[in-house]
Amino acid sequence: MRCPSCGKDRDKVVDSRSVRAGRAVRRRRHCTECGHRFTTYEYVDTAVFVVVKKDGRREPYNREKLISGILAACEKRPVSRDAIDALVDRVETAIGEQGEREVRSQAIGEAVMKELRKLDEVAYVRFASVYRRFKDVGEFLDEVRSLLD
Repeated sequence: MRCPSCGKDRDKVVDSRSVRAGRAVRRRRHCTECGHRFTTYEYVDTAVFVVVKKDGRREPYNREKLISGILAACEKRPVSRDAIDALVDRVETAIGEQGEREVRSQAIGEAVMKELRKLDEVAYVRFASVYRRFKDVGEFLDEVRSLLD
């Protein structure tokens, strides 16, 4: 593993532990060249599917793109990065269990909204307003009313 400080690939693993409910390994490393300590994560790449967009385009699934959309919805909300990572893990697991090599973007969006609704209702409404492209305040109010019911 290359040291993020000096770029050399001489390091020792100082500590390893299981994270993400056993689906990943966190490793603390020590660079033997410069002494810098850093953390790496190792996990099974289960998301080997293609996302089919609304317009029919296909693109490889990108976990970071999904996380950035959720982070935007959760901005200034009491939602930790660990909670967001766990949410994305659950979405990936649900999509992966379907066993499909191509997944419609709508299925991913709906899975995220289902999880966000349980995590933080304000973040849910923010995500829904972008995802569903509300055209006016009435559509926005309808979504908020559905939360209150």
